[in-house]
Amino acid sequence: MIKSLFTLFIFCGLALQAREATDKPNIIFVLLDDLGKEWINCYGGENIKTPRIDQLAEQGLKFDNAYSMPQCTPSRVSFMTGQYPYRSGWVNHWDSPRWGAAYYDWNKNPSIARTMQSVGYTTAVAGKWQLNDFRIHPDAMVKHGFDDYCMWTGGEGSKDKKHKNISNQRYWNPYIHTKEGSKTYPGKFGPDIYNQFLLDFISENKDKPFFIYYPMALPHGPLVHTPLKPNVKDKYAKHKAMVHYIDLLTGKLVDHLNDLKIRENTIIVWTCDNGTSGGINNNMNGREVKGGKTQTTENGVNAPFIVSCPGLIPEGKTSKAIVDFTDMHQTFADFAGAKLDPNYTYDGKSAKEVFLGAPKGQREWIMAMGSHPARMTDKGVENVYYFRDRVVRDTRYKLFISTDRKAEKLYDLEKDPAELNDLINNPEYKAVLDRLSQAIETFPETDNDPTYTKLDTNPWGKKATFPSKIHKQGHPDQPEKFKVKAISKKKKPKKEKK
Repeated sequence: MIKSLFTLFIFCGLALQAREATDKPNIIFVLLDDLGKEWINCYGGENIKTPRIDQLAEQGLKFDNAYSMPQCTPSRVSFMTGQYPYRSGWVNHWDSPRWGAAYYDWNKNPSIARTMQSVGYTTAVAGKWQLNDFRIHPDAMVKHGFDDYCMWTGGEGSKDKKHKNISNQRYWNPYIHTKEGSKTYPGKFGPDIYNQFLLDFISENKDKPFFIYYPMALPHGPLVHTPLKPNVKDKYAKHKAMVHYIDLLTGKLVDHLNDLKIRENTIIVWTCDNGTSGGINNNMNGREVKGGKTQTTENGVNAPFIVSCPGLIPEGKTSKAIVDFTDMHQTFADFAGAKLDPNYTYDGKSAKEVFLGAPKGQREWIMAMGSHPARMTDKGVENVYYFRDRVVRDTRYKLFISTDRKAEKLYDLEKDPAELNDLINNPEYKAVLDRLSQAIETFPETDNDPTYTKLDTNPWGKKATFPSKIHKQGHPDQPEKFKVKAISKKKKPKKEKK
């Protein structure tokens, strides 16, 4: 009798563990590199076919108002930390392996991967990182909370030009870092390696909850041919080929989840870090949209954003709710039943109810800011601006905030999606202006700089050329010689023909 009760107790315990594992959905965050909505068919992008991405949207929730940051580093750190760039310090873009010094320090910053690990998730990441130099910190990804990883190293600065050329390869003959170290994969296409690594990881961990961060290298330059389109030559043909390959890899991921019968317990969030690179334009819903990378206009920060998990997330719907990248840390923690590390302050709001179909979440506004390289100073890497310009918006209106903390421009995005008609001086919109301007009071007077434990200077690192702090544009004690002059947008008058 006692033996039977003991057996029953063990059985119930195992059953409970299995149910808890099932109750925790798998989560995959897919992050493209430099692709705006105008290149995705289901968002109205023309001159392109993206059937598998469109299918993902049909099987999920497509967001119209989701904000990334304008460039790589601010977006990626915002996602990882759940903090805005002014808090994390990563306001400006910085390639750690190329320029040295600053890096995403696991001892001083939160990490979504560690949050997911804290409640039993197995974690993996594959693709592009660039926030750490793997030569200095080969186990950086483990320290950030990833159980396994397969990363393009990023272009590694070096006095050896041959090594610089080797490490720059993210596509053909890629230079990739895993637990076995960094090496070149001759004749291989990097995006295939990152994708297959994650498919294998999913197969190995299909019976327990997993969290995957999939920062695709595509379609960031250099523009290249792909295994599907080996003969493309010009810029637009290569770009389209790379977008088609994103579509293929998205389909492979979804098909694999279906084959393993875990698609209905896996939340896929599919988005991009910023708009398309400049000079690559396309038509969307009948109007031309220019590549907006580094810009805080909508083509730079209003990212494609699709959430899909059949049976859990509403299917075939479009959401007007506002979300941004800082929200993902709290959202994923909510789905996983995790608590955030109390040692840090977070800016994100959980979008769980919005993902589940609520028309409005906790947000009154979302925000985007940051881009361009920082500066090396005598005290380390620091941002260019004392207070960086930024944009805040609600579901309809958008406010531009200048580097002197003043409301600068106001747009009605419903009537003016191209942001051509500034309403800042229109008295009919004073209430809107006053409401959105309240966000300014929530921002610190000064943006933080990246926080990290200082390292010895490397031979390839950028040299300090500015004094700490006072070099910053907008700093009250800034000497005249360090002031950054604004570039005039006025065209020079044409010379008269003789």
